[in-house]
Amino acid sequence: MKRLLILAGRLLVTLVFVAAAAAVAYWLWDRYMLEPWTRDARIRADVITVAPDVSGLVSEVNVKDNAVVKKGELLFRIDPERFTLALDKAEAALDAARSALDQARRDDARFSQLANVTSQQKIEETHAARDKAEADFRIAAAARNVAKLDLDRSEVRAPANGIVSNLSLRPGDYVMAGKGALALIDTDSIRVEGYFEETKLPRIQVGAPVTITFPGQSVTVRGHVESIAGGIHDRERSEVEGSLANVNPTFTWVRLAQRVPVRIAVDLVPDGMRLVVGMTATVSVEPQSLKTAGKS
Repeated sequence: MKRLLILAGRLLVTLVFVAAAAAVAYWLWDRYMLEPWTRDARIRADVITVAPDVSGLVSEVNVKDNAVVKKGELLFRIDPERFTLALDKAEAALDAARSALDQARRDDARFSQLANVTSQQKIEETHAARDKAEADFRIAAAARNVAKLDLDRSEVRAPANGIVSNLSLRPGDYVMAGKGALALIDTDSIRVEGYFEETKLPRIQVGAPVTITFPGQSVTVRGHVESIAGGIHDRERSEVEGSLANVNPTFTWVRLAQRVPVRIAVDLVPDGMRLVVGMTATVSVEPQSLKTAGKS
């Protein structure tokens, strides 16, 4: 009897250890394979390449590297002298076109009143001269507006709230129209992009609250799932226009889960903390979102 009790006790202890090991294994599987969290996340933001609309010498740089600027704030100024002269010239041409138009209208009105004593050809010529003067006036007005726009665009302003990055522009540099002169990080677009394995996507819902932590920092940033990527690039497939798809053969025994980008909006950042684009982060969908996902 005593021997049976000892064997039963050993069996019970063994079963307890097996059950505990199974529970731990299930928890680890659920934690690392199914729960929607990842260490593979980064701070992202839209980077605007600020380029002048006109070419010229930089006469003034009003910002420093890593400076925080507001939308519409002056970044740098291109020497306006050439554009001022061009505007003066365009305004003079507009005045001349206006005078010519006034004269053409007077001539047209005068000859129209003399229809009984002048030829039809002369009347048609005055009509044509008036129409040409009106067209020349519109051309001169457009040229004046372009010259004024060029003068205004010689002052390059911030297109959005942001942070000036990697600034090397100096007074005396020559900048070209359409060529990037500096980079501006759009701070209104700062977000977190997490790369979740496809096995975790069923537990991720748009709008679900998210906690965001950063290596070496004890503070937590709050956010929510904004969107889930609609597709990712298939590296195993090479498409050639006009022919069948070329799919590379694979002989691996284990198929790795694909990582899908999930965009996370930042809701609350603790005071004193600065989010630097490119920082790595760990993101985790909170438990209450899992309940919501289960009900849906």
